[in-house]
Amino acid sequence: MPENPVVSTPGDAMGVAAAPPRRREWRRFARIFFGRKLYLIGFIIVVIIILTAIFAPILTPYDPITNDLTSRLQNPSAEHWLGTDQLGRDMLSRIIYGTQVSLIIGFSAVFSSAIIGALMGLTAAHFGGWVFTVIMRLTDVLMALPAIILMMLIAGMLKGGGLWIVVFALAFGGIAPMCRMMCGMALSVKQNDYVMSGRAIGMSNWRIMLTQIFPNAFPPLIVGLTMGIGGVVLGEAGLSFLGIGVQAPTPSWGGMVMDGQRFLLTNPLLSLLPGFAIMLLVFGFNMVGDGIRDAIDPRLRGVI
Repeated sequence: MPENPVVSTPGDAMGVAAAPPRRREWRRFARIFFGRKLYLIGFIIVVIIILTAIFAPILTPYDPITNDLTSRLQNPSAEHWLGTDQLGRDMLSRIIYGTQVSLIIGFSAVFSSAIIGALMGLTAAHFGGWVFTVIMRLTDVLMALPAIILMMLIAGMLKGGGLWIVVFALAFGGIAPMCRMMCGMALSVKQNDYVMSGRAIGMSNWRIMLTQIFPNAFPPLIVGLTMGIGGVVLGEAGLSFLGIGVQAPTPSWGGMVMDGQRFLLTNPLLSLLPGFAIMLLVFGFNMVGDGIRDAIDPRLRGVI
């Protein structure tokens, strides 16, 4: 006798089909992003870092820039949980406020470079011809220079120093990669039928770029934005370590690593603690970027 067939009720079928596409996409995104431990750990780290930056004035027990030479180079204690630096400043307070500086620089530089780079990439891909040649050769020149050298050059030309000079230097260094990423995606998207249809009905070039090409080429840029924040924070730390980044007394993780290198043998926590903070931030944003990439990549549909 044949085996009993599996009977599916109309309610089950309706339940599967009833979920709107957006809800199904969100469920799939949440299953992939929050279903993997590393991605979830990275997300938690990013949330904690952002909340720490927002509530820094409440969380800090001391003023991060006030010197107290009578308490210099103290070991961790009940009064100073992470000890003090060479000027007697509380290390915990400086690391917490350094979170603000790192996130301000990270978000400002990445979003500035993404806006300019995406606009350049869209323009090059859509118009082609000599416009494509000029923009792409310019990005080739920028990418031929090591990123840290380019950022040092810009910061040095602008007399180094201030927070927004560092943001400008880091944003300028990130334009070329964003431009090439957007150009590559736009070149593939512009061949689709809906873009051809837009041209056929007389849509303007800018309308096609902003309403047809950009929305469909944008998802991979989200991954670049997320992972770029970690790279920018590392770049800021490198500039501050070289003495041309955020200037004292503003607490900067890279500057704190540089200040503490003289005391590595006697008080290594002065460099290790801000270095560990940099590592956590970069790890968190990289994991979030990886999770977003896996969740939105259409090639992984049905595989993950």
